[in-house]
Amino acid sequence: MGNKGAKKSSSTELTPKQIALLRANTKYSEREIREWHAGFLRDCPNGRLDKKKFVEVYKQFYPQGKADGFCKLAFDTFDANDDGSIDFDEFLLAISATSHGDLDDRLSVAFDMYDISDDGFIDQKELTKMITAMYDLVGETDRKGDRDPKKRAQEIIGKLDVGGDKKLSKQEFIAGCKNDPVIRRLLAPNA
Repeated sequence: MGNKGAKKSSSTELTPKQIALLRANTKYSEREIREWHAGFLRDCPNGRLDKKKFVEVYKQFYPQGKADGFCKLAFDTFDANDDGSIDFDEFLLAISATSHGDLDDRLSVAFDMYDISDDGFIDQKELTKMITAMYDLVGETDRKGDRDPKKRAQEIIGKLDVGGDKKLSKQEFIAGCKNDPVIRRLLAPNA
């Protein structure tokens, strides 16, 4: 019974152990962690961010687009323990990796988001789905010619696929994105 109470309070109260863990794994100070936590609890009083709320929050940043497809992929990536919600630790680690991590960290997060099947590779179908979701997110409607998501995915895989297996490993993805600024801007805009 004591465990249940401890579990519940840990989702809304920061423990010294949590703060130490987050300071060690992010570039945030204790004050910044506490500020992020206060904002997170304002939006998620129970200390959990569900998929519906995640989409709502994202839509505020991309009002001109359709955020649903992209958000599903992002949510599934950030929900590290696959429990159907994002707790504060998962939230802050994701924010930190996507905004403060070095280029490799940010490209690694992008790869994990695109690897929908979780098999350690991105194939053309997964990349097409991700490019389509990104277009939807930003309200891009021109999808003809070079902007066709399937064609674009095919070109990117053709260019970055060193192994010739028509799919990208994490190493191929990171190396390819680092060496091609155009692809990096498309696939990992914050990287």
